[in-house]
Amino acid sequence: MREPSRLLRPLLFALMIKPIIALVFGLNVRRGENIPTTGPAILAANHNSHLDTIVLLSMMPLSLLHKVRPVAAMDYFMRNPLLAWFSERIIGIIPIKRGAARDEDPLADPESALAAGNILVIFPEGTRGEPEEIARFKKGIARLAERGPDVPVIPIFMHGLGKSMPKGALIPVPLFLDVFVGEGRCWNGDRNRFMQELADDIQRLADEGTFPEWE
Repeated sequence: MREPSRLLRPLLFALMIKPIIALVFGLNVRRGENIPTTGPAILAANHNSHLDTIVLLSMMPLSLLHKVRPVAAMDYFMRNPLLAWFSERIIGIIPIKRGAARDEDPLADPESALAAGNILVIFPEGTRGEPEEIARFKKGIARLAERGPDVPVIPIFMHGLGKSMPKGALIPVPLFLDVFVGEGRCWNGDRNRFMQELADDIQRLADEGTFPEWE
């Protein structure tokens, strides 16, 4: 697990990514006071676009950016040297192996990152879904919360990114983006109940803007 660049990453976000997100997409963050200012913490958001990660990172102060680590699939983001370098050094991903063997622990690196005081970005759906729809959550986030019962999990709903740059698109379309940030919750002692409560939290955020219901 490589650390993100302490120089290039904040420089790129300050000079390019943050201005583009603000000016081109008109990002509107609702209840931004719920965004954590220190770790450990987990940001749990819906996932419709590759822009999701960039937008979430752009919401963080530059002074905290080095502590924000998206959890992402190793087979996709590490498939060639250039993409691997950009993903780890600039985006700051923690790559995890999908379909790990029985003797492998895919949550070992994310757990270590939380223990070091990092803020993880996790998409519980596991992959990008259809535009503006929310798929069923996978339980990996519940297992991670169980290992760090005092770590708050902050629900986030993002609207507009599924239409701006849906799965398969190469060029984003400028659209107004809304991000709804809920209050954090910690491990409640039961994986199924934790997943249901997290799903309910994100659905309530979606309902604030009268967005589509769960499928």
